[in-house]
Amino acid sequence: MNRRHFLEQSTLAAGAMLLVPDLSRAERVRPSANEKIVVGLIGCNSMGYGILNHALNQPNVECAALCDIDENVLNRRAEDVLKKQGKKPQLYGDFRKLLDNKDIDAVIVGTPDHWHCLAMTYACEAGKDVYVEKPMANSIGECNAMVRAARHYNRVVQVGQQQRSGELWQNAIGFMQAGGLGPIRKVHSWANFNYAAGRPKVPDQPVPAGVDFNQWLGPAPQRTFNPSRFHGSWRMFWDYGGGLMTDWGAHLLDIALWAKDVKTAPLSVSASGGNFYNPEFNHETFDTLSVLYQLPDYTITWEHSAGLQKGPYGRSYGLAFIGNDATMVIDRNSWEVFAESDKGTFKAPEMAQKGWKESHDRHVQNWFECIRERKEPNCPVETGRLVAMYAHMGNIALRTDSKLVWDERSQSFGKNKAANALITPNYRKPWVLPKV
Repeated sequence: MNRRHFLEQSTLAAGAMLLVPDLSRAERVRPSANEKIVVGLIGCNSMGYGILNHALNQPNVECAALCDIDENVLNRRAEDVLKKQGKKPQLYGDFRKLLDNKDIDAVIVGTPDHWHCLAMTYACEAGKDVYVEKPMANSIGECNAMVRAARHYNRVVQVGQQQRSGELWQNAIGFMQAGGLGPIRKVHSWANFNYAAGRPKVPDQPVPAGVDFNQWLGPAPQRTFNPSRFHGSWRMFWDYGGGLMTDWGAHLLDIALWAKDVKTAPLSVSASGGNFYNPEFNHETFDTLSVLYQLPDYTITWEHSAGLQKGPYGRSYGLAFIGNDATMVIDRNSWEVFAESDKGTFKAPEMAQKGWKESHDRHVQNWFECIRERKEPNCPVETGRLVAMYAHMGNIALRTDSKLVWDERSQSFGKNKAANALITPNYRKPWVLPKV
């Protein structure tokens, strides 16, 4: 099937393209260090525009196009870009048409999670480099497809786990990997935030003017419109996101794995929790969750309590790395080391690094550097896939009330049929999960 011919014959409601290799487009020459990189943004409402704003702060970068299913958001962001760069971008309601714009070198994917896979893989097929927000996708199966696409089309794909580019995090990882805590035996991670409890329940409503809700749903099941599961709260419904587990879990579990350079799935995953906070709030994802990941030589735990704002060590989110010689506690503001005592002497010096600094700008800068130099970014697709897999496993363990054991060879949970059914979503026609 010819991709351009298919697009011309299709409409938003009836047209979904299959991913077909076109290496002549994927292998076109990229900008040199002194040439302008032209970007497009797919999904403009929140984090997507935030990343674009950081991109436009970089030298020799221009935004040529914006795409969103909400005309109100699209027009507002177009004005923002005009003020920022003095040139108005082209506007699209269908991201596939944006990808056909040959002037665009790279795209930022800031859509809800259930759209990440299609937007990213189609962009790779169209010869664009990609910055895709975290979690990399809304399922393990989609993450696998995204890794294959990035490698097949030889694209520079940066996953939005921006802490990988943060100096505070890099210094902390360096300290631990140099043995500053002694052997690490356990990592505890947590995140407690009000927003993750969802919004108060309200009746279904007509689709707002200017919103293409069918396109917003995309590959997700057909559903009526409700503002409590749309802008700002879609993440709390399984068809579109995974709640706090995949939102903040994608950031904090990333650090837990990075500290010991983990590259593989856990040996097992078990979970407990449920929805206990407030029955008047509309959400499907768990407001209360505890997860245990068993690894060969240490354990990782995750906990969240949506609707609350406080957590261990006086931090609403963070990690505690428990080593034989000391414990490190860290969030985006600071990290501290609490040394163990042994017969009145300290095994490790107590120290702290404080001072919050934005990491998104450095992460975006790293992406552009790698586009120009054709090298691996700080958070490549394999890293994004692994972290997303850990986060999704936490949800799947509780959704199926089972202890999970991953079979790498079959890319499944063995004979656990209920868990296997949650590895890859069933796309709503005419959308098709990309195969490369």
